[in-house]
Parts: sequence; C-alpha cells; structure tokens
Amino acid sequence: MPHTWKPSVTVAAIIERAGRFLLIEEETSDGVRLNQPAGHLDPHESLEQAVVREVMEETAHEFTPQALVGMYMSRYSSPRRGTDVTYLRFTFCGEAGAEHDIALDDGIIRTLWMTRDEMAACQERHRSPLVLRCVDDYLAGKRAPLALLHTHASVFEGGLALDPDPT
Repeated sequence: MPHTWKPSVTVAAIIERAGRFLLIEEETSDGVRLNQPAGHLDPHESLEQAVVREVMEETAHEFTPQALVGMYMSRYSSPRRGTDVTYLRFTFCGEAGAEHDIALDDGIIRTLWMTRDEMAACQERHRSPLVLRCVDDYLAGKRAPLALLHTHASVFEGGLALDPDPT
C-alpha cells in the first residue's frame, strides 16, 4: 500500500500585552528555539480546545481565543534527522488569563515577553519562519471570526459520523 501524505495539524496563540508578545523558549532537536505557545491537535478536540490546552501546558496561562489570525502551511526538512514534515498551522489571537502554578511541558525552558522588533532581531532562533509572519499578520489586523470554524460531533469521543469518509 502506498504511503499516504498527511500534513501535521498544529495550533498557535498570539497573545499581546502592552506591545509585547508571549513566547516560549524551548529545547528542540535543533537546539533552543523561540515560538508562540503552540502544538499539535490531539484526537477528540476542536482547534479552539487545542490552542487553549497548548497555551496552558506551555505557559501555565489560561487562554481565551478571540479570532483566527490565519491558516499557514510550511514544510520542515531536517537532513540531520532525515525528517520531512508539512505543517498546517491555525494561529489564534486572544487574551491570556490567570497564571497557574503548574509545571510547564517537557522541553519548555521558560516564557518571555518580546516586542515585534526584538523578535525580528533574533529570527535565527525562531522554531519556524511562521513565528514572525503570524505576529506581522496580527499587527496588520488580519482576523477571521471563530464562527468560521466548525467541529462536527464525530470528532469528539463517543461522537458518530454518518459517513466514514466525509471528504
């Protein structure tokens, strides 16, 4: 059977306070990198649930998504590790809420707040070229209402789909 290509679905959060953006510093296979709070979509969750969960796991902050900044596709190729992955990233903006006293995800070194210019000055440390692009789109006012997103009940545990292949 031929290999089926499937992009890896991720979510990310743009959180701004007083001109600074909440970022994480994390240990990756390519060294220490900067990223927005971000991660993979897990089974049985909506995109909105995924971004709320990722922000909590990586920053210990509650997060309320308010809009979709954009949907981005990028490819990561690591000759050193022999991997080639295409990512489909859904980036949300919203408000950070209360900070909880919990351990951050494995690999997260710390959270930090940076201006757009500070981020631009260290692009070589970004986990992805999308880090700055998403901030620039946010600053340009790009927003789509969350109502554009729909998660069918079949996604959630116990939900049933009428058609096993809804494509």
